[in-house]
Amino acid sequence: MLAKYVNKKQLCCFSTFEEQLNHHHPLYILANRIDWSIFEKAFSPLFSNNGRPAKPIRLMVSLILLKHIRNISDETVVEQWEENSYYQYFSGKQMFACGQPCDASELVHFRKRIGAWGTELILKESIHININEKDSKEDKATRDTTVQEKKYYLSYG
Repeated sequence: MLAKYVNKKQLCCFSTFEEQLNHHHPLYILANRIDWSIFEKAFSPLFSNNGRPAKPIRLMVSLILLKHIRNISDETVVEQWEENSYYQYFSGKQMFACGQPCDASELVHFRKRIGAWGTELILKESIHININEKDSKEDKATRDTTVQEKKYYLSYG
């Protein structure tokens, strides 16, 4: 019997995350389920064409989501982004980037810019995604509605 063919090609140092990352990783899946254009359309009018260019909206929204998903601080999410390929893919990068994406204080400024309304929009979209995921799982799940009676033991003393 012949041995199975093994692809011995090395990954190029310029290969994309699509080729490298596990497609079953939760952040990989979530990155492809979120409709990022909702945030682009909603937050673009809040920025002007004057001054220094802002960081990409997807990057800033993804950092806010990662901060809440992992329950970490602004400083920590920015530091971990530099080390984590899944964080970078989640934020829209196609290849690994060296360095921090922004200063942690820029997340504070972004939250102030989008205000409570923008924060609610991010929350609503994350809830919307989770509800759709649960609905699809519930269709496949079976429910057991039987109740087992408790056994009462009498102690004689």
